[in-house]
Amino acid sequence: MKFSSLILGAVGVLVSTLAMAHDYTVGTLVVGHPYARSTAAGQVVGGGYLKLENKGKVDDKLLSISVSPEVSKAVELHSMTMAGEVAQMREVSAIEIPAGKTVELKPGGLHVMFIGLAAPLKVGATFAATLKFEKAGEVKVEFQVETINTKGHGH
Repeated sequence: MKFSSLILGAVGVLVSTLAMAHDYTVGTLVVGHPYARSTAAGQVVGGGYLKLENKGKVDDKLLSISVSPEVSKAVELHSMTMAGEVAQMREVSAIEIPAGKTVELKPGGLHVMFIGLAAPLKVGATFAATLKFEKAGEVKVEFQVETINTKGHGH
């Protein structure tokens, strides 16, 4: 194997890894790896997930997320709980982010619902969103669309 091939291979792995891990900072909050699950044709809702780390000394809240109408008509913050064998999803008005803590929006718990999808969310696509926090203000992020089978993400 040529040295140049080895270097190019290593660079490719690094670029792939960096593309998967994307974080954003606003005030003392770190928004980690926003992603949405891919959807099937005709599916009108989609799920979104991310990590919210509060490195500050004051609690904050995620109040809302907005996207372009080309993505979905509405975006809601949701919780999911199990009542026996039945999953119950409820809209929540805000998501608390305690000082010094990390809150993870993930399948089976707190999450984002994209309602009234304009088109299917396809693996590899990205879309812009604006997150609004009570104290930290607003930050623009990019959601990456990943396969529904993606687990863990290492975060």
